[in-house]
Amino acid sequence: MSLDPQPLDVVDAALAEAGAAGWVTVRLDLAGVRGKAGLMRRCADALRVPGWFGGNWDALADALIDLSWLPGAAGAPEVPGRAVAVTGWRAFAGEWPGEWETFTEVLESAVEFWRDGGGVPLVVLLGDADPSGGTVRGGE
Repeated sequence: MSLDPQPLDVVDAALAEAGAAGWVTVRLDLAGVRGKAGLMRRCADALRVPGWFGGNWDALADALIDLSWLPGAAGAPEVPGRAVAVTGWRAFAGEWPGEWETFTEVLESAVEFWRDGGGVPLVVLLGDADPSGGTVRGGE
């Protein structure tokens, strides 16, 4: 699986449609994020993770496969899905290609977990002002 950048207007429309259909939507804007610590803070803020979030790759992976604090979790009202739109990421991917690659791997693993587990789906969208770059790996 790979994350394919889409034009921002397409991502905005997809989030609007998902929200109208009752999905939980999150916009994760990485503009101005510098380094792994900044990425973790931005993820924690956007995803509204619980206090146990440790700000490392394992904690992010755990948070994305838990999602118990979001609607649609066990005991909460069911939602049809969850969509996360990652925007403003290109500068981060270019400056920290290793961190970007690990981040995309964590996102892909979470999407696969929810797809394979048969639970409420998680969809991750990459919004880009210039999506002509194709599939994104390690800042390419």
